[in-house]
Amino acid sequence: MVLQILVRPVDRLVSWRRSTMQSVLGKARLLLEAFDAESVALSLTELSRRSGVAKATTYRLANALVEWGVLERSGTKYRLGLRLFELGQLVPTQRVLRDAALPYLQELHAATSATVHFAIRDGLDVLYIDKLSGHGAVEIPSRVAGRLPLYATATGKAILAFSATDVVAQVVENGLSAFTRRTVASAAHLYRQLDIVRQNRLAVEAEEMSLGVVSAAVPVFGPQSVLIGAVGMSTTTARMNLDRMSGPLKSAAMGINRTLARSA
Repeated sequence: MVLQILVRPVDRLVSWRRSTMQSVLGKARLLLEAFDAESVALSLTELSRRSGVAKATTYRLANALVEWGVLERSGTKYRLGLRLFELGQLVPTQRVLRDAALPYLQELHAATSATVHFAIRDGLDVLYIDKLSGHGAVEIPSRVAGRLPLYATATGKAILAFSATDVVAQVVENGLSAFTRRTVASAAHLYRQLDIVRQNRLAVEAEEMSLGVVSAAVPVFGPQSVLIGAVGMSTTTARMNLDRMSGPLKSAAMGINRTLARSA
């Protein structure tokens, strides 16, 4: 009984510390997620508004994150710090997959002069592990460590076609927002697209993300035929020649497959 009386306050203290830490970490996460590709530098007021964290708390946490190097000051604004970049390079999945894919991405880039990507699935998005920009002024709405929806990108369709049926169902349930007038707009249309991808082992996306841009992608599998991601290429509608470019694209995917199998 005495032991129980002594232990209970300790348990309450541990629980309080844990809940406090979770609260602090949760708010720090909100601050970090307030940044995006269009908002790389935010004032204290903007950071508070976008994160939903009180301004006084934002000030204290932002200063602590600056000391850690996760944030850095840029005049009167904050931006993500180099410490995040350092930590990101240590992520095993990203490092292993990028190292395996890079030589083949370089060969594909040299053979096609297109923008080439290597991507994986993260939730209902395609997450870009690597990107080599092509020649010309075509604007591709993708970036390394950026994400786009599975249903509207070639790499995403290549992944989605060989994913579990419940993943496709979740994509449809989440809604198919339009990025251009060419974006797939119905579940029936998406299912037809995915059937064609499975038949050809090749996904094609024509101006669904950006007008004037066409992309193609093929799935990448690892040991035991486990789906890993997709390798893709994007170029202008005028320059896309699938007959000429699909061969190097499929060769790149096969090369990545072999490298991943050897390293397993």
